[in-house]
Amino acid sequence: MIAKPSAVRAAIAAAAAALLLPLAAQAQNIAVVNGKAVPKARLDMLVQQAQRAGQQVTPELQAQAKDQVVLREIFAQEAERKGIATNADYKAQMELARQSIMIRELFEDFKKKNPVSDAEAKAEYDKFKAQASGTEYRARHILVENEDEAKQLIAKIKAGAKFEDLAKEKSKDPGSGQNGGDLDFAKPDNYVPEFGKAMTALKKGEMTEAPVKSQFGWHIIRLEDTRDAQFPEFDAVKPQILQRIAQVKLQKYQDDLRKGAKTDYKFTAQ
Repeated sequence: MIAKPSAVRAAIAAAAAALLLPLAAQAQNIAVVNGKAVPKARLDMLVQQAQRAGQQVTPELQAQAKDQVVLREIFAQEAERKGIATNADYKAQMELARQSIMIRELFEDFKKKNPVSDAEAKAEYDKFKAQASGTEYRARHILVENEDEAKQLIAKIKAGAKFEDLAKEKSKDPGSGQNGGDLDFAKPDNYVPEFGKAMTALKKGEMTEAPVKSQFGWHIIRLEDTRDAQFPEFDAVKPQILQRIAQVKLQKYQDDLRKGAKTDYKFTAQ
């Protein structure tokens, strides 16, 4: 009996499929260790973890991850052969690891389902911008240890000595001394109250007539300039704002879960 052409084609197709099945299975594995397949899914997960940690996925990283996955299989098989899995310490650590992974995935799921909107970020930006409004002052100062020395320096400046030169030579403030006492622009509340009050009482170009005492010593202050408070554009700080709001949302979620749980345990930080 001669088979029909359609039957022959079907038989050939079935045979080809049977031959391809092992190849398809192999495509899902990256290696076989002692007769046991190492699935590609493990490699994908390891690479994904590296991405989450901020690493860039390169061919080199892919190769290293593949080596690591196969090595893990080799070591894990040996651990199983020696009965490590029945060890009580191993079981306790596995439970902690299980919880850690579940908690991480819980929080990742929350963040995916509760994204921060641009409107929320803009509202937070406007709030900070309003708080940062006001006047910034650019001042120079010379910091010394005692009042008499400060008075002597004031007299020298009035007699013609350059404020900047004396700051470089005499100031005990390492941050500004080498820059001629320059403190750049800042708001008054960035300084200790005594300094901020004396600085804002000056006009541009004026110097304090008497030394100003603070917890750091005695200051001679000269006001260089003032300007409206500067604030970065929204797009420049948007990523940081989004991250901050996301952290606040996640923290609230965690706090709500803790408060809603029925437990007799008293947390140290309430």
